[in-house]
Amino acid sequence: MCLTADMSTTTGRAEGVRARARAQMRTEILDVARDHLATHGVGSLSLRAVARDLGMASSAVYRYFENRDALLTALIIDAYDALGAAVERAEGGVPRADLNGRWHQIARTVRAWALEHPSQYALVYGSPVPGYAAPQDTVVPATRVTRLLAALLQDALRTSAGPAPGDVGPDVPAPAAEGLAPLVEFLGPGTTDEWAVRALMAWTWLFGAVSFELFGQLTGAVVPERRDEVFDVEVMRAADWLGLVRSAVPSP
Repeated sequence: MCLTADMSTTTGRAEGVRARARAQMRTEILDVARDHLATHGVGSLSLRAVARDLGMASSAVYRYFENRDALLTALIIDAYDALGAAVERAEGGVPRADLNGRWHQIARTVRAWALEHPSQYALVYGSPVPGYAAPQDTVVPATRVTRLLAALLQDALRTSAGPAPGDVGPDVPAPAAEGLAPLVEFLGPGTTDEWAVRALMAWTWLFGAVSFELFGQLTGAVVPERRDEVFDVEVMRAADWLGLVRSAVPSP
């Protein structure tokens, strides 16, 4: 009995050591792959290239990722999760009643993370990778920031901080309202078509503004040394679209 128990314990420890070693090796592969992306771009990413950078046989890397697409999927999920975690931490530190402060933290953190990790941001928000189709595994990580925005908008609706239907311009035309149906469902009960339009504008503005800056599309339009201040004004204007209650906004 004791011998059997000792053998089970030894086997369990050995399996734990192997699992930790495998996790460590997987982390090293992803780290090298991220460095490769930053230096050479996604077009040159391959398991052979990563194995070469690691100084190991390519067959060894295939034990962890069956092909380039599997490696790419892991990098994409890691990028979405890293961004999502950063934004969740920042937004989570703001009092729930401070809707405007929460919006500012979301927007500023998305931009700060993108500027700090440009190649990872480009991987998930840049041009699609030719020949690659993202699997279902990427959907939940990809919506972490979107779900924060949705929660913020729901809180605005519950506190009547959001815009009244049709308070700017005409009512949303029926064909457009039909097109917005998936977003209305995603945002939850009480969402009007007008509210969904504003949410869509804020969401696409945020990632569009960050992408324009990161990919050099603002050259000649905004003085680089004043981009922080310009971005903050844009964030405030977007808060106005959303009808968020003005409150004290922390400095960047």
